[in-house]
Amino acid sequence: MFAVIALVAFVTSVDNTIVATAAPSIAAELGLGLTATQWVTLGYMLPFAGLLLAGGAVIDRWGARPVLSAGLAVFGVGAIVGGLAGSAFVLITGRAVQGAAAALVVPATLSLLRTSVAPGKRPTGVAIWTASLAVALAAGPAIGGAVSEHLGWSWIFFGNVPFAVAPLLIIARLRVGRADPEQSSTLAPTALALGCAAMVLGTAALVGLGDHAAYGPVPWTAFAGAALIASVLFVHHDRRSHHPIVPRSLLRTRPIAGGLVVQLLWGLGVSGAFFFTPMAHQAALGIGPTAAAVPLVLVAVALVLATPFVAPAVRVFGPRATVAAGLIAVAAGLFAVAAVNHLPAVGPRIPGLILVGAGSAFTTPLTSHALDAAPESRSGTVSGLLTASRELSSALGVALIGAVLAVVARGDGLAVGYTAGLVVAGALELLAALAAALMLAPRTGVVREAQSDSRACSPT
Repeated sequence: MFAVIALVAFVTSVDNTIVATAAPSIAAELGLGLTATQWVTLGYMLPFAGLLLAGGAVIDRWGARPVLSAGLAVFGVGAIVGGLAGSAFVLITGRAVQGAAAALVVPATLSLLRTSVAPGKRPTGVAIWTASLAVALAAGPAIGGAVSEHLGWSWIFFGNVPFAVAPLLIIARLRVGRADPEQSSTLAPTALALGCAAMVLGTAALVGLGDHAAYGPVPWTAFAGAALIASVLFVHHDRRSHHPIVPRSLLRTRPIAGGLVVQLLWGLGVSGAFFFTPMAHQAALGIGPTAAAVPLVLVAVALVLATPFVAPAVRVFGPRATVAAGLIAVAAGLFAVAAVNHLPAVGPRIPGLILVGAGSAFTTPLTSHALDAAPESRSGTVSGLLTASRELSSALGVALIGAVLAVVARGDGLAVGYTAGLVVAGALELLAALAAALMLAPRTGVVREAQSDSRACSPT
C-alpha cells in the first residue's frame, strides 16, 4: 500500500510543475502565446480541483479500490493524448483528462490510507505521501527541462504512463476499499457544475488581471463577476441539496474546517511563487532550464530532513502551535529570498529556500489532523476536500502570483516582478499562520472530541 501512496502522490503532483521548464519548448513547437501556455498548466489543475468536490463522494459510495483503478486507467489515457498532441486544443484536452482522473485517484488513495492502514502505521503513510509530494515539487521542473531538452516535450507525458500502470498492478491484489451500502449513489451535478465554473472563471479573472489582452474585448472583471455569481449559486444549491458535495456537518468540525482554510492559504503562496522560480532563475541568472530548477531540490531535502521532528513537536506543542510556527518559517524564507533576489547568484537564495522547505514540513499535521477527525464513512469526502483545497490553491496561486509578476514586470522587468510575487506569497503565509492559530485545535485530544462530534452528526 505504501508503494501505491508514493507513486500516486508523485505522479499527480509532478504534473503540476513538470511543464514549467518545458513551457518554452511547447510554446515554440505549437505556436502558443503566453496566455495559452499558462493554460497548459491550468488545464490540469482546474479539473483536478473542481472534480475533487465530487470525487470524495464517489469514493464513499462506490469504494476506493474500483475508483482508484478507473482513475489510474483514465490518467494514463490522458497522458498518451497529451504526448501525441499537435495543437494547443488537443494538448490542453489531454491535460484536462489527466486532471479529471487525478481528482479520483488522489482522494481514493488518501481514503485507503485512512481505512486500510493500521492507525499506528498511518503517520508513516502520511510521511511517505508528504515526502513524495516534496520530491515531485523539486524534481518536476528539473525533469521537465531535461526531458524536453534531450528527448522532446512529448516524453514528459508519455513518462506518466508507467506511474499509472504500476499502481494498477499493485492494487489488483488488495482487498480493500469496499463501497458503503449506506451511502446513496446520487450526486449533485448542478452544484458540481457551479463549483467548477466558479473555479475556472475565478482563475480566468486572475489570468486576465495580469494580461488585459488575454480574452480580447472581454475584461477580466466580467470573469470575476461571473465567478462570484457562480460561487453564490453553488453555496445556495449545495446547502439545499439532500446530497451536498460539502456536508455542513464536516465543516462544523474544527480540525477539518481549519485544515481546509490553512492548506488553501499555504498552497496559494508557496505553489504560486515556486511555479515561476525556474522561469525567473533562467531570466535573471542566465542559466539553463534544468539548472534553474535545481535550487528547488533544496526545498525538498529540507522538508524531508525536518519531517522526523514534526511528530515530537506536535506531542509537545500541539498541532495548532506546530503548524503556525511552520507557516511563519515559510513566510520568513520567502521574504529572505525576496531580499536577495537582486543578487546575480544562487548561493544567497539557499538559506531562504531551506527555511521554506523546513517550515513546510511542520504544516504536514494538517492532513492527519483533519483525517483523524473524520468519521470512517466520510473519509473519502474529507480526503477529496483536503486535496481540492491544495489543487485549487495551486491553480489560483499560479494565476495570482503570475498576475503580480506580469503587472510589476511591465515596467521594472521579470526579476523585480518575481520579487513582488515572493513578498505577496510571504504575506499569504503569515495570513495562513494567523488562521492556524485561530482555527486549529490546540491539542490532539480536541481532535478525538471533534471526531466523536462529527460521527454524531453523520447520517451513518
